[in-house]
Amino acid sequence: MSKSCQITGKKAMSGNNVAHSNVRTRRKFNVNLFAKKFYWVEQDCWVTLNVSAAGLRLINKIGLDAAIKNAAAQGFLS
Repeated sequence: MSKSCQITGKKAMSGNNVAHSNVRTRRKFNVNLFAKKFYWVEQDCWVTLNVSAAGLRLINKIGLDAAIKNAAAQGFLS
């Protein structure tokens, strides 16, 4: 499974490690992901999602049902 949030669509980025001597080497900035189980009241079932910390805050703010519908409309859920 890819390292991306199923709610916000955040993915790993690439960038540079910069040493004190200003030598640059490529590195990856991974997403702060959690495999989290949520109880979806509207469907009366448990759902396991890979969500980032920003995705958790979004679920707390707008609710699980609205967050899943937005993610499905934008194509983040499979």
